[in-house]
Order: sequence, then C-alpha cells, then structure tokens
Amino acid sequence: MASKKSIKKDVNNMVYDVVDECFMAMMMNDKNTDAAEKLIDEAAEFQDSMLEKINRANGKADYKGIRAEMEKAAISFVTKLNALA
Repeated sequence: MASKKSIKKDVNNMVYDVVDECFMAMMMNDKNTDAAEKLIDEAAEFQDSMLEKINRANGKADYKGIRAEMEKAAISFVTKLNALA
C-alpha cells in the first residue's frame, strides 16, 4: 500500500513538472503566456484539491481512487502542454 507521503510527493512532482514546462513554453514563445499562466493556475488548484483528498483518505480504496484521478489529470495536463508547443 502506498503511503500518504509517497502519493503527496507524486502529486507535487507532477505539478512541478507542469509548471516547469509552462515556464519553458512562455520563454520560447511569448504568445503562449496567457494559456501557460492559466495552466499553472489549474495545476495549483489541482494540487490543492488532491492534497486535501489525500489528507482525508482512510484506506487502500481511497488511494486507488486518488491514483486514478492523478492519472486522468496527468493525461489532461500533457494534452494541454502539447497545445502550447
């Protein structure tokens, strides 16, 4: 079973990667600034909501749901990051 600590670390790493890629997109193309800033805000909101869910999680079933939601969000973020390129 995954610990809360490892799931929190995974969420934080995912959000860090999204934000880092947004900054790279902004540096490469000034036209992407607004879209990248919106994506950064969305990633921050996702992080807050996921950390809240992780803190309320009580068992293995909760962690599986959280992991599934993280995977869905990761796919969404990658799609949006590809649109910035």
